[in-house]
Amino acid sequence: MNLSVKFRPNKIEQMVGHDDIREIFAKFIKNKNIPHSLFFGSAGSGKTTMAKIIAKQMEYEFFELDGANLKSEDIRKIIAKFEGSFYLPLIFIDEFHRLSKTQQETLLIPMEEKKCIIIGATTENPKFTVSSGIRSRMMIFEFKPLSYDDLEKLLNDIQKSIYFQINQEAKEYLISSSSGDARSMLNLLEYALNIDKNISLKTLKTLRCSSFGEGSSSKDTHYNLISAMIKSLRGSDVDAAIYYLARLIAAGEEPEFLARRMVIFASEDIGNANPNALNIATNTMLAVSKIGYPEARIILSQCAVYLANSPKSNSSYKAINLALDYIAKNPALPVPPYLINTNPVKKDYLYPHDFGGWVEQKYMLKDLKFYHSNGIGFEQTLDDWLIKLKFKN
Repeated sequence: MNLSVKFRPNKIEQMVGHDDIREIFAKFIKNKNIPHSLFFGSAGSGKTTMAKIIAKQMEYEFFELDGANLKSEDIRKIIAKFEGSFYLPLIFIDEFHRLSKTQQETLLIPMEEKKCIIIGATTENPKFTVSSGIRSRMMIFEFKPLSYDDLEKLLNDIQKSIYFQINQEAKEYLISSSSGDARSMLNLLEYALNIDKNISLKTLKTLRCSSFGEGSSSKDTHYNLISAMIKSLRGSDVDAAIYYLARLIAAGEEPEFLARRMVIFASEDIGNANPNALNIATNTMLAVSKIGYPEARIILSQCAVYLANSPKSNSSYKAINLALDYIAKNPALPVPPYLINTNPVKKDYLYPHDFGGWVEQKYMLKDLKFYHSNGIGFEQTLDDWLIKLKFKN
């Protein structure tokens, strides 16, 4: 009994998760117009299932190929089989990122002439692994890991068809240790059922060792750990930040997600107190998108240590919030005419470089103050520079 096959949905509305993507493809199917698509996301998130459902509901003949072993001739043979036919084949290419540049280029003309429908699936960021020519001909959809609620719904549906008992503690472990991967959950469930219809936590932990992690996809754990990590970074507690980061990594949290949170933190909580923090975090995000686990853990740790030890200031974050709040509550201020290049009075604009770098001049028609420096770290240097610039003049 292969549960992942037995309970694979046959219709889009039967799938769990990805509500926006399902809604879009339901309309594509209704209008009988399916675009070439690339499904990008983690394992077990429903990419293959979606492709098979599309083929079934559109009455396309479905061909499933593996990008690691695909030969260009395989594509040509499939297309030739449907030459002159009213029917289109749907060619699903798993591990799409494994296609060479030459193999990807062989798809361009068939895609352009719509001799087939190409749907690819990849766990790698298509920006770095898929050619621009392919990307311009495809719609790219991101399949995020399934949530705890999604997997719980799937498990409850299965329990209506197959008899078994599972207590709350075992159920939470079954779901959360699967880290948003439906196939992983169903495989663990399948082998647990081979042992006993009364599924225990002990059985599950024996089949999937607890060192694999408790998962971060549960209702509370994911947000609690992220919140704790960010607050530890903000509080400059390096060890606490590393501990929560390790918990998230052990739970299978996507490295790109962790890096994105660090980029936001670098600007929101450090800002110009140490402007290099944003550079470090941005480079971390780029590096982990290309490398992945297990090595990505080292890069994430290096970034976390740097962010925790950096001086903190949220003055830039507060400044933009104050400005946006003002704009939302007040009429728009007109731009001074001498700042507008197409206005004849632009001749009245005072060019700062002609005055040694700074000159007294109004840039807003109303005196407003949004930015308030905290004078922390490099922010103090910026404050000093501005004072010297104005004092000099």
